[in-house]
Amino acid sequence: MSNVINLHRQVTIAQAARAVMAYGERITVTLIGEPGIGKSSVLKLLKEQYGDKYDYIYVDCPVMDMSDIVMRIPNHDTKSLESYVSSLFKLDSPKPKIIMLDEANKAPKLLQIIFQRLKLERMVGDVPLTLNSIVFDTSNHTSDGVGDTSLAHGTNRVMKLYVRKNNATEMLTYATEHNVSPILRAWLAMNPRAMASYLDGGQDDNPIIFHPSRKDSFMSPRSYMACDGIIKLRDEMGMEITEAALAGTVGGAAAQSITSFMTLEKDVISIKSVKQDPDNSPIPENPAALFMMMFNAIDSIEVQDDLSKIMRYVNRIKSSEVQSVFFTMLLQSKKTVRLAKNNQQVMEWAKTNYELVM
Repeated sequence: MSNVINLHRQVTIAQAARAVMAYGERITVTLIGEPGIGKSSVLKLLKEQYGDKYDYIYVDCPVMDMSDIVMRIPNHDTKSLESYVSSLFKLDSPKPKIIMLDEANKAPKLLQIIFQRLKLERMVGDVPLTLNSIVFDTSNHTSDGVGDTSLAHGTNRVMKLYVRKNNATEMLTYATEHNVSPILRAWLAMNPRAMASYLDGGQDDNPIIFHPSRKDSFMSPRSYMACDGIIKLRDEMGMEITEAALAGTVGGAAAQSITSFMTLEKDVISIKSVKQDPDNSPIPENPAALFMMMFNAIDSIEVQDDLSKIMRYVNRIKSSEVQSVFFTMLLQSKKTVRLAKNNQQVMEWAKTNYELVM
């Protein structure tokens, strides 16, 4: 598998959502990407953006049976069979639908035929969808080796969009917006290859990520977020159970790395003490502790005075890598970006360290 490299132009999850809305009434968009990168979150993104304009319908295709979708029922008056469609599709509602067929190419063959008509003709059995409805589906790369098969006659009738994994910076921004543990964010800042893809090439020695030749649990954006709850319960559960839980979520290599990282938390200086005395608060020698402090700092910033004091401390840190991670997160976070753009110390840092943020 070492020679497998993705040569298709790839889009982000946000770009995929835009494409579904732009093209979805005319052609079914098939979102293709490796496991765990967030393809299923597109439906949630669309619901957040378009609200009650549509009915939003999630179809978990591999676990569906024919009776979950449509049944043929005899009409004795007309001596014919009529399609009775599942309430899942909300056809009694006048709203247009946005239907996501998740993992459609892993569905049983008979259901794939039903879904094919839904994708190509906007029909469930013999019943049409509401006008202006949108249907899209998700799939994995053939090279992922997870059982996707498609009907040959439909391949040329859909739009395939290849969706890439979030890189480490994008994942850190998302994690910051969702209050993920600073420990987990600091770990990722020091281990950005955890968000690499086997399709990038040069990742055969990366034991943390998904690879078709391995069957262990692996690190993905989805499983990374799942680690947050495990880490936040570490004091209650103890380190032995915590490491076992992490291993069962992201694999042994990542679990060992994260639990080793957690032991360095003792070196972290509280941000409260930094704000009280930014010019004299000690600076940990351990880079891991510094990274944890930077994410604690981002979470603690509420007003300009907070930011100014923290910037005085950050300017004392000798590591340009730690400084650049703090600065990047500062400008990426919805909570702090406005303050950052109006802070004189931040602007001076940006001018002095221009090459670090290009």
